[in-house]
Parts: sequence; structure tokens; C-alpha cells
Amino acid sequence: MKAIPTRLPQVLLIEPKVFGDSRGFFFESWNEREFERAGITARFVQDNHSRSARGVLRGLHYQIRQPQGKLVRVVEGEIFDVALDIRRSSPNFGKWESARLSARSKNMLWIPVGFAHGFCVISDFAEVLYKTTDFYSPEHERSILWNDPDLGISWPLDADPILSAKDSRAPRLRDAEVFP
Repeated sequence: MKAIPTRLPQVLLIEPKVFGDSRGFFFESWNEREFERAGITARFVQDNHSRSARGVLRGLHYQIRQPQGKLVRVVEGEIFDVALDIRRSSPNFGKWESARLSARSKNMLWIPVGFAHGFCVISDFAEVLYKTTDFYSPEHERSILWNDPDLGISWPLDADPILSAKDSRAPRLRDAEVFP
């Protein structure tokens, strides 16, 4: 496994070792020892699985209490995945990183606590699996507007995204409840 640093030092692109032959492939999507060597000392408590159509945009989500680190991967299709630093004390506050994750590449993105997360589907559909370091807590869930002009996220969309009502009403970063 290779852990590749991004422009945001805590966000890591994970390239697993994939073993393939005429029968198919095998790889370890989680190995505590290997991830600890890469600096990820996470205890995961929940796995989530979503399926979305092309043009669906989910995010930018986070939990202000019971914050979640996330290990994101795609098992079908392709997404444009985004991590946004929302730690006011961070020198990278308001900066974002993105990665294209696909079933074909098998790459994963580690998004630590203190970041908002979102993705848009760029294939006909995508199935996304992600592990979280804390349990879902709807009363603490928050969102930041996906197209906040202060962020300038370059979403690869051909048309307006398909959003939930909650995501379409999300506040801009400057008005959002964030981490200290």
C-alpha cells in the first residue's frame, strides 16, 4: 500500500497493492498495521454504502460533534471526491483537495476529523463505501454549500447537480458552524 500526501497534509490518497490474474483480483482494503505505518491510526465503528446516479452530488457533510474520519472507496463507477478543511485554527482552513476515485483504480481517500466531505458521480452510477471513526449522529450533522464561491471547488459537472433538499439549503463556509 502507498499513502500519497496531498496538498492538505492530513488528507491521503491510498493506492492499495492489487494482485490480479485470470481469475480476477484481490487487495486488502483495510489492514490496521499498514495504515498505521502510513500514519492513520483510526478505529472504525461504522461502514456506509451508497449508490447514486450520474450528476448526484452529496455534500459537503460533517458532524460538529462526534466528528468522523472517513476512508472512502468506490466499488462500482467513478466519483470526484472532495475534502474541505474546516478547522478554523488550521493554516489550510477553507482549502480543499480532490481525487477521482473509481472501481477500476481501487484507490481510496483518507479524510480525517476536521474536514467536510462531498462527492459527485461522474459515471452512469457509482457505489461508494466508506468507513467512519464515529457513529452517524443526525442531530450533529452539518453541511456546507457545495458551490460556495469562496471555496471555488471545480466540480466536473455538465449540468446542475442532483442535490438533496438539505444540501441545496446548506450555508456558505463563512456562515457555517466549524471546528475551532
